[in-house]
Amino acid sequence: MSNSLRDQLKGLGFKEPPTPAPKPAHAPRPVHDPHAAAGKPGAGSGARPGNKPAAGGRKSDPRAAQPRTREDIDLAKAYAIRAQKEKDERIEAERLKQEEARLRREAKAKLEAFLKDKALNAADAEHVRHFEYGGKIKRIHVTAEQLKALNAGALGVLQMNGRYLLVEAAVLDAAQAIFAQAVALRVDPDALAPDDPYADPQYRIPDDLAW
Repeated sequence: MSNSLRDQLKGLGFKEPPTPAPKPAHAPRPVHDPHAAAGKPGAGSGARPGNKPAAGGRKSDPRAAQPRTREDIDLAKAYAIRAQKEKDERIEAERLKQEEARLRREAKAKLEAFLKDKALNAADAEHVRHFEYGGKIKRIHVTAEQLKALNAGALGVLQMNGRYLLVEAAVLDAAQAIFAQAVALRVDPDALAPDDPYADPQYRIPDDLAW
C-alpha cells in the first residue's frame, strides 16, 4: 500500500493493523517441575507407600537368598543315603520272602508226589498216639504193632496238607531232606539226656503205652 493511500485512510479514521510478532525458530521446551509432578497421582516411577505390588509379583523370601552351608548339604546327603538304604532293604526283604514262599511251595509239591502210596495209616487203628507238633498236642491213630514200632523209632509221622501220615523211618529221612518242616514225630529211644533223673531204664515208658 502506498504512503498516500495509507495517509488518506488514516485521515478517514482507519487504524493501521498491528504487525504480528515474529515466530521463534524452535518451540521452547516445557520446564519440568518436580514439585508439580509429585503432586499428580501416578506421577514418577516410585509407588506410593502402602500400594499393593503389581499383579503377578511375588514377595521375596529372605531365607531363599541365603546360601546353603556345607553342613546342610552333608546332612541332606546323609538323609538321602539312609532313605535309599532303607528302601533297598525293604525291597530285598520282600524279595527273600517271596523266594522263600516259592521254595516252600515247590518242596511241598515234591514231597506230596514222593509220599504217594507210602503212608501206612490203618483204617482199623484202635490206639491213639499223642505228640507235640507246632507248639500244640496232636494225635494219630495206630494199631498196636504200629505203636510199638513208632515208639521204637522204626516208624515216624509226617504232616501233609493237614493230615498226619505214618511212614517208615527211611521214608521219614527222605522226607526230611525234601521238606524238613513236614516231620511231625520222630522218636529216638536212645536220646535220653545224661542229667535226666528219669534216664534210668526203670523209668522208661513202655512201648505199648499211649498218652
